[in-house]
Amino acid sequence: MTEEGITVDKKNQEAAQDESFRDSIATINKAGRRNYIFPKKPHGRLYNLRTITSLVYLAVFFTLPFIKIGGDPLFMFNVVERKFILFGQIFWPQDFVLFGLGMITFIVFIVLFTVVFGRVFCGWACPQTIFMEMVFRKIEYLIDGDATEQRRLDQLPWNSYKIRKRALKWGIFYVISFIIANFFLAYIIGMDGLLKIIREPLSMHVGGFISLIIFSFVFFGVFAWFREQACLIVCPYGRLQGVMLDRNSIVVAYDHVRGEPRGHLHKNEKRDLGDCVDCSLCVKVCPTGIDIRNGTQLECVNCTACIDACDEVMEKVHKPKGLIRYASESSIADKKQLRFTPRIKAYTFLLLLLVGVEVFLLAGRSDVDATILRAGGQLFQEQPGDKISNLYTVRVINKTRNDYPITFRLESGDGEIQMVGKPLMVQKEGKGETEFFILRDKTDIHSRKTKIRIGVYSGDKKLESVSTNFLGPVYVPGEDHHEEEEKNDHHD
Repeated sequence: MTEEGITVDKKNQEAAQDESFRDSIATINKAGRRNYIFPKKPHGRLYNLRTITSLVYLAVFFTLPFIKIGGDPLFMFNVVERKFILFGQIFWPQDFVLFGLGMITFIVFIVLFTVVFGRVFCGWACPQTIFMEMVFRKIEYLIDGDATEQRRLDQLPWNSYKIRKRALKWGIFYVISFIIANFFLAYIIGMDGLLKIIREPLSMHVGGFISLIIFSFVFFGVFAWFREQACLIVCPYGRLQGVMLDRNSIVVAYDHVRGEPRGHLHKNEKRDLGDCVDCSLCVKVCPTGIDIRNGTQLECVNCTACIDACDEVMEKVHKPKGLIRYASESSIADKKQLRFTPRIKAYTFLLLLLVGVEVFLLAGRSDVDATILRAGGQLFQEQPGDKISNLYTVRVINKTRNDYPITFRLESGDGEIQMVGKPLMVQKEGKGETEFFILRDKTDIHSRKTKIRIGVYSGDKKLESVSTNFLGPVYVPGEDHHEEEEKNDHHD
């Protein structure tokens, strides 16, 4: 083989070696079993900033269930009663279109945000990351020590020392998981509902108590055992990242132009290599066990632990910080700034359109939802004074926190409404039903079926307008309609 051929072969081998990381995953060993990650405790500017952000996040999480507007929580997702509250606005099944559109808007926002800023949400705002890295992991460092001590403890046989350590850690983990489960349930049934479960006898809330226990063990299992696998296997956002990121997305990235070729640093050595000293600290602090120097990977949650670790090393070897930093692939390879690409423009336009439609629908959202139907099994009735009447059944759903006395007015055509029974009063967040007759003169009826509109009022305030049909005989002066009406009664 020629010298040129040998050189090409070496380059091909090096390229194959560079891609070898794709053949395995850090959390699975060669035997196919779970490989537990023991990340080194991070520290640095970004880690401190994330800690502060997490404290604010946790304060909001544990405070929101106590905040109420008009007696209802600020946020509640009551799947059982099909009642959802967002920022104090109540959404019922009748508002499913609004709620669904809101969720679509949120998803599009996440997509747009990811296209531009990568998985910043995962590292800085995802509940899984916040609780795992900023609560449970900190407790683990406090009890078990840093990565080396944790690995040593894991390899020990089950003696009294290990049992004490595990019992203490898992006991604290379960208590915190139980607290999280309580607040998680409060977001579903409200804090008042949760306090009822706590204060009243267990026999009155068996279902709620069972839910608490299930949630507690789920959270305990995730944070004590499943851990990063929730991000790698369960979370769909990580899987979608591969199709949402492009060369202009800002991610946690290694500057390969500046760092390669990497190599260990030796004292008094004249270095003809890149800035990376191959210390592997970026790998040791990673909670998912990846090597960021291999490029953007689906396992990366943008926690920035590798940035802090690398900056510390660069400072010690008197090199500029930022060898690992927030950057886009194009900004590193081509030395270009972030561009507002057509893809980002399209997502932005779609997001603004959806937000506009959502705002328009919310602004026009009625306080009540009324359904007016003709009474089943009946046609029209002849009344004294040459009048025709139809009987209607009304169901009104009150979406507000106020009691509403409901009245009805005929908005199209001539006629009058006669209520059956007492005036309708619909309680807050409740339902009400009643019946009424609509009476019209025969001379005003010109077709078998007439569209009419009925206004739903509370005092002088119009709440909604509903359309329905009015049935009657077609009146022609001088003709006898009794026989025609009998035929219609049989065939309608």
